[in-house]
Amino acid sequence: MHDQPADIEYEWPTCGCGRQLRHDELDRTACRLCQERADQALRQLPGPDGLYAQLATRLMPGRGGDSIVVSASRTAPLPLRLEPLNLMARGGVVTVLQTWQIDWHEHFGWTHPRWNGGLQQQLDEVVRALRNNLEGAASTHPAFAEFVTETTSLVRQCERQITGERKERPIAVACPCGATLRVTVSTPGARCYGCGTQYAREEVLGLPLAQRAAA
Repeated sequence: MHDQPADIEYEWPTCGCGRQLRHDELDRTACRLCQERADQALRQLPGPDGLYAQLATRLMPGRGGDSIVVSASRTAPLPLRLEPLNLMARGGVVTVLQTWQIDWHEHFGWTHPRWNGGLQQQLDEVVRALRNNLEGAASTHPAFAEFVTETTSLVRQCERQITGERKERPIAVACPCGATLRVTVSTPGARCYGCGTQYAREEVLGLPLAQRAAA
């Protein structure tokens, strides 16, 4: 029997968010809090009253609370709003989630998924499939943290377009190593590019503000 060298310090396994895994999570890739965050985000997207369907109300200027006066003279039609259109079109929310579903199928060795109908139906189908497989992905998929970050970011983008809320303003915080990290109030966690330290959300938001450079 070989003893472990005394100078090797054991590092407790952590989730991609920076939180240490609990004893009942040590056989998992991600913590259950991140799994729940992903599930909560996915639940907000599908259905006739979901965020994806609500984006249509933000396509035209003047909808969703904006006040725009249009002249009675003959002029070119007002353009569609590009932000919600980009989220609704191919390459937006549906495509991003379908890409993750393909990745999960390859990870588990399943056949390639197929989708039917229009984008709303495809959105509903891919959300249902991802939610059904969250437990397995959170337990074994090495990129589950990236999935959580990307999914929650998509939901926040949809919410901002629907409510008219401005994009979160990043703040600069200082790591003890001297590096400056840019985070927002909803940042799930961050890894310092300078020293490699992984911070959980509470830890990174607890770092001191970075000093502004002299003008």
